Amino acid sequence: MDVIFDPNRQAAPQGAAGGSLAGAAPADDLIRDGDQRTFMQDVVEASRTTPILVDFWATWCGPCKTLTPTIEKVVRAAGGRVKLVKIDIDKNRQLVQQLTQLGLPLQSVPTVAAFWQGQIADLFQGAQPEGEIKRFIEGVLKLAGGQMPTADLLAEARAAAEEGDHQGALQIFGALAQEEPENPEAYAGIARSLLALGEEEQALQVLGQVPAKLADHAAIASVRGTLELAAEGRKAREKLAEYESRLAADPDDHAARIELAVALNASDDRAGAVDALLEAFRRDRAWNEEAARKQLLKFFEAWGFADPATVAGRRKLSALLFR
Repeated sequence: MDVIFDPNRQAAPQGAAGGSLAGAAPADDLIRDGDQRTFMQDVVEASRTTPILVDFWATWCGPCKTLTPTIEKVVRAAGGRVKLVKIDIDKNRQLVQQLTQLGLPLQSVPTVAAFWQGQIADLFQGAQPEGEIKRFIEGVLKLAGGQMPTADLLAEARAAAEEGDHQGALQIFGALAQEEPENPEAYAGIARSLLALGEEEQALQVLGQVPAKLADHAAIASVRGTLELAAEGRKAREKLAEYESRLAADPDDHAARIELAVALNASDDRAGAVDALLEAFRRDRAWNEEAARKQLLKFFEAWGFADPATVAGRRKLSALLFR
C-alpha cells in the first residue's frame, strides 16, 4: 500500500523524550506496547531506518491471542532487523480513527501493518500461521534491502559447500535447521553435506526425518534423487564393461545404454551420461514408455536445473523433440 501517515493528522504530542528512536534502541528492545502519544516516534520516525510492524489488537479478540505470540516469535528471530509495536485499539480510538481515514482497514482485528520509511508498506488481517508471518516479514525486509538472519545462514552454508568445506557447510545447515525446523533447504543441505562426506546412510536418515509436508519440496526431491542415483550408480559401475560389450554386439540394446548412462553419471561423467540417453532416445524414443527421456529428466532434477550438464542436455533434448 502507498498510504503515508501524515504527521499533521496526529493530534496528540509525541512525548517528552522527543526525537526518533531509529537506531537508538538497545538490541533487546524489539517489542513494545505503543499508544497514540508515542505512535509518531515509535512507528513513523523509527521506520525511517528499521521496518516496524504494528499489531493492532483488542482484549476481546480471540484470534489476537493466537497471532500476537507467533508474530513476537518471528520478530525475535529476525534479530533486530524488524521491530514490533502493539496497539490496543480500544485504548487508542483517536489514533485508530486517524489511521482509518488514511486508508488503513482497522474495522476488524487483528490487523498487522508494516511501516517503512514513514509509510505503510504492506499489511495483513486475521490470525496467520507462523510460516505465512515469516514470509510476510521476509517480504518487508526485502523491500527495505535486507533479509532474515536465516537467509544469511543459508547463503553462508551454500558458499562453504561450493568451496568444498562440506564439514563447515554441515554445521551451518544444522544451525539453520535448529532455527527453522521446517526449512526444506536446511534438510537438503544437511543431506548433501553428509553425502559429500561419504556418510550416505546418515544422509538417508536425515531425509527420513523430513516433515511430511516438506517431502515433495524441490530441494528435498533433488537430494533424494541424488541419493537414488548414487545407489544405482554403484551397481551400474560394477557392470560398466558388460554394458559396453552388450552395446558393441547390439547398438539397439536400449536397456544396456540406459544402464551405461547411470554408470557414467556415477563416475561423474555427466556429459557422457546425457549423450548415452540422448542416443537411446534418438534410436527409439518410445522404448519402455520413454525410459531414456525419463531417466534423463531424473538426472536433470538431481543435478539441478542450473547445472551446465542440465542446460546442455535440455537443449539437445529439445532439438530432438522438436526437429
